[in-house]
Amino acid sequence: MSGLEARGRLPGEPVAIVDIGSNSVRLVAYESLSRALTPIFNEKVLCGLGRGVATTGFLSEDATAKALGALQRFRVLCRTMGIANLRAVATAAVRDAANGPQFLELAERAIGCEIDLLAGPREAQLSGLGVASSIWAADGVVGDLGGGSLELADVAGGKVGRGVTLPLGGLSLLELSDRSPKKAAKIARDALLKVKALDNLAGRTFYAVGGTWRALARLHMSQRQYPMRVMHNYIIPTRDALEFVKLVERIEAEALTSIETVSAARRPLLAYGAAVLEEIIRRSTPKEIVISALGVREGLLFEGLSPEEQAQDPLITAARQFNLLRSRSPGHAEELFHWTSQFLGASHLEETPEETRLRHAACLLSDIAWRAHPDYRGEQSYDLVANAAFVGLDHPSRAYLALAASYRHVSGDQEVSPHARSLVSPRQLDRARLLGSAMRVAYIVSAAMPGVLPRAPMAVQRGHVVLTLPSDLAALNSDRLQTRLRQFARLLGGDPEVRAAG
Repeated sequence: MSGLEARGRLPGEPVAIVDIGSNSVRLVAYESLSRALTPIFNEKVLCGLGRGVATTGFLSEDATAKALGALQRFRVLCRTMGIANLRAVATAAVRDAANGPQFLELAERAIGCEIDLLAGPREAQLSGLGVASSIWAADGVVGDLGGGSLELADVAGGKVGRGVTLPLGGLSLLELSDRSPKKAAKIARDALLKVKALDNLAGRTFYAVGGTWRALARLHMSQRQYPMRVMHNYIIPTRDALEFVKLVERIEAEALTSIETVSAARRPLLAYGAAVLEEIIRRSTPKEIVISALGVREGLLFEGLSPEEQAQDPLITAARQFNLLRSRSPGHAEELFHWTSQFLGASHLEETPEETRLRHAACLLSDIAWRAHPDYRGEQSYDLVANAAFVGLDHPSRAYLALAASYRHVSGDQEVSPHARSLVSPRQLDRARLLGSAMRVAYIVSAAMPGVLPRAPMAVQRGHVVLTLPSDLAALNSDRLQTRLRQFARLLGGDPEVRAAG
């Protein structure tokens, strides 16, 4: 098999970011520099570079040795993956330590490229860009909690305000508070009091970035038995978040329900991350806490895109990539979107701009499971969409897309993921059924090939759902087509009719 090129990859050169943080050193490689980043390799080593810096002022020998070993390994991995575009950044622990410059010199030799030592405000700006580029219409304050520091930046209208940095990282607080979450809360309270970015957070969203806050969210998700595993854009209402972080601060980590979902190395920092989040909530009363899996690394790559690429919709871009890689005929999906648009227009079914955007994505994803056995295409479609590395949509929208993809393969009255259905509104569920059923009609007419749907419009006319076939396609009017059209018409409360073009 040597010499064969991977057909499941899009064209373009891979890129990679090495992030030397206060708690972990991480390598993330992406398929290419794109508006819809797709990781092809992701690995971290918990080195604890920031451990002791707050009290001694120095990086420890053990931590630096572990970090340098990880960087040497990451260099080999990048060479193995053929990555020429490698960028590396370092954050709070390295910039705050007295021996940071010496470590940086050794680290650059180990990784084989220049390392950008980020100033605190610059780190905050990049984290804000990572959130603004991956959460649709983000409006609030981004907080990136690392091991050594907390960065804060306002985001609104796709723009990121001036960032600030505070010495409130998990490792720093653990040491400065003598391992007392209560003392840590007091330190955080005093530091946050003067932060102007938090003055305008009331009633807006707080976007939580960083491994410790993701671990808290994973714990919260598990305790709720939440029906989705995707972390990005997970929403915790403020009141719920406040009660939860108070619980985490009060109870020993090992006694928490579902603590096994959090790595043992991360558990000692949970209470300190919870203390900081509690003080932010009390200081600013945001309407909700939203978890972002994207931050500095993705913000850095977003900066490298052209203005035209930055303006692209990341969800539609990602759905087009899926369509190109997995469908039988990529051009058919765009025709399907226009076909359903014409039907909605002719039928006077109202649709918001966001619903149009999601319907477009659903059409692009409608044929990605065709290689599966017919009995399992609905299930596989649901799993692929529900768990895809998409950004630019919230969890209800993700569930809507997954349900629409599943209903494309099963009739709308069949049971499809009752847990996921709890995430969508009645209108979203109705629209998912409607779109899935319309796609079932479209696919039996077109056989997933382009050039057919533009010639076979469907509309509602005087209480009838009318599918019009030109004379050369008249033989497609079969019992199977009639059944699917009848199922679709029932959802609209009309009668089905297949009509010859006249």
